[in-house]
Amino acid sequence: MSVDALKAALPAYAKDIKLNLGSVTTTSPLTDQQLWGTVTACALATKSPRVIAELSAEAQGHLSPDAFTAAKAAAAIMAMNNVYYRATHLIGDETYATLPARLRMTVIGAPGVDKVDFELWCLAVSAINGCGRCLESHERVLRASGMPREQIQEALRIASVVNAVAAILEAEAALASV
Repeated sequence: MSVDALKAALPAYAKDIKLNLGSVTTTSPLTDQQLWGTVTACALATKSPRVIAELSAEAQGHLSPDAFTAAKAAAAIMAMNNVYYRATHLIGDETYATLPARLRMTVIGAPGVDKVDFELWCLAVSAINGCGRCLESHERVLRASGMPREQIQEALRIASVVNAVAAILEAEAALASV
């Protein structure tokens, strides 16, 4: 199970996605933990069983057990937060932003890995889940911690490619059953 297996499974029309998957997983300026935590969290956010299986198996070879768990926790907490904060933002009544969320999210304060890495993973998942408010919040924390925009952009590139792989493979599976 691996990145190579996913690349091999992509159809010819998705050559750009195949090349991008190879590129983001081999030439990233992120640390190994940042890269593979981002890959893991994004794979989970896609909800694609195949992408989750392939990428998490490879990521476990690059991440400590604590980092692997933290990447999963980032995907989990953002699955909740992205829905809540996107909805309160889209309603258009800023009063909702002043009300307490009353959702338990202590993992953000103590994720078990460097907080910057966890924030990066949350940002990438928020990109997949389309939550502008969460993207703004996590980007602000990352920039305040000194992370360069180029590294933040890299996490967004990873999110976009992993999401595209999942979308293509799920679409091809659906087309095969027609």
